[in-house]
Amino acid sequence: MIVFDLHCENGHKFEGWFGSSADYDQQRERGLVDCPECGCSNVGKAPMAPAVPAKANASVDTRSAKAEAQLSNAPMPPQVKEALEVLAKAQAKALEKSTWVGNKFAEEARSQHYGETEDTPIHGKASKEEAEELAAEGIAVAPILFPIAPPDELN
Repeated sequence: MIVFDLHCENGHKFEGWFGSSADYDQQRERGLVDCPECGCSNVGKAPMAPAVPAKANASVDTRSAKAEAQLSNAPMPPQVKEALEVLAKAQAKALEKSTWVGNKFAEEARSQHYGETEDTPIHGKASKEEAEELAAEGIAVAPILFPIAPPDELN
């Protein structure tokens, strides 16, 4: 998923969630993206700063993290910011004892569910179809709310 800050020709600012940049472009071309405030379909992307993850071995400067949170065109309500911070911390804590299994998530989850391997916390990548198949088999899966960098992609 990708989140874009959007604006309409009447100056209203809002955000939209899309599967990819191409999804946004296709939906906009088909007239499916409109302003939730006035219904205007002349919508464009607002300038955004790129999200650059910190290195795994770098310490986090909370002052710069707070500044990044304020790069939106509209101020984030304090309650939303606090809730997102709580969720991000909870996810990080849950992943501390979890093993990254990459693209083998569905295979590993099935192996554990059917007692072929030890049941341990894992996280990795799965397609929507794979996640739906796992759920249909009664295997508990949950999406990771905030993007994480796979260990092999960290510097």
